[in-house]
Parts: sequence; C-alpha cells; structure tokens
Amino acid sequence: MAAMAAQQPPIASGGSSSTTRDNGGLPMPSRNPLPLSASQEAQVREVFNARVRQLCSDEIKAFADCARNRTITIPFACRESSRRMNGCMLAHATPEEHDRAREQWFAQRQQRAKEREVKERRKLEQEAFHREWWGLPAKDPEDVKRELEKLGKAERIGGLSPREREGRR
Repeated sequence: MAAMAAQQPPIASGGSSSTTRDNGGLPMPSRNPLPLSASQEAQVREVFNARVRQLCSDEIKAFADCARNRTITIPFACRESSRRMNGCMLAHATPEEHDRAREQWFAQRQQRAKEREVKERRKLEQEAFHREWWGLPAKDPEDVKRELEKLGKAERIGGLSPREREGRR
C-alpha cells in the first residue's frame, strides 16, 4: 500500500480549476496553480507565517510576557504557555491555511504590480533628473521605451510569461 502511494503523484487539495476575472482583468488561477518560483514561494510562506502568528497572537503574547526578563528558567517557568502557543500554532499551520495564504498572495498580485510600476517610474524620473542636473546626455529614447514596455508586462507565474502559458494550451 505504501509503495502504491509513493508511485502516485500528489493530489492538489480542493478548489476548482476554472479561472475567474478579478478586478484587474487578469485571470485568477486555480486553488493550487502552476508551481511558483523560489522567491514567490518564500513570499507565500511569509504570508502563511504571518496568518498563523495573527491567529495565535494571544498565546504568543502570553509566552513573550512570561519569558520577559528570564534566561535559563524560561523552559521551566513558561512551560505551560509554551505548550499552549505551540499547540495553537500546530493547530493553525495546516495545508488548508497554506492554501488560503497562497490565495491571499495571488489576490495581492495586482497591488504588488502597481507598487512595482510606481517604484520603477519614480526610478526613471529620478535618473532623468540626475542626468539633467549633472549635465549628462539624456538616455536613449529606445532604452526608455523598452523599460516602459517592461513595466507593462505581467508577473511571471510558474516560470512562464502569459504569452508562453497561452501557447501551451
């Protein structure tokens, strides 16, 4: 039985594979979409950890209050609050909560794209001002055009651009 389970690919948990349009017009991927890059997975993990910490904030605060101004005696004096905190975190650190964190990460991608675009546009403006201030030649208009086009491109998911994903279907 164990050998049989080892041969089968992992099953995606819950959710439908249909896509919906969010307010930005980009398709919302399924509950467990294409694999993310390592940095994107790390961002999902940060969201997951923040959600679990938020759910267990009372237990974490109780343990922190107990551990304050202690060193060697923390394991003995704060054993009960440590157990409550760890139990809460184990209870909430579930695959379902990880899926919710992944969904939250995808829901925030429009916001991240807008923030990235604002940041890049500000960088281009500052560079133009800097060149003018120091009397340097202006940047090649083709380079500026390419950088602005790059800003309009969507975030890569699963290592493929939106055009490449369409070609695979």
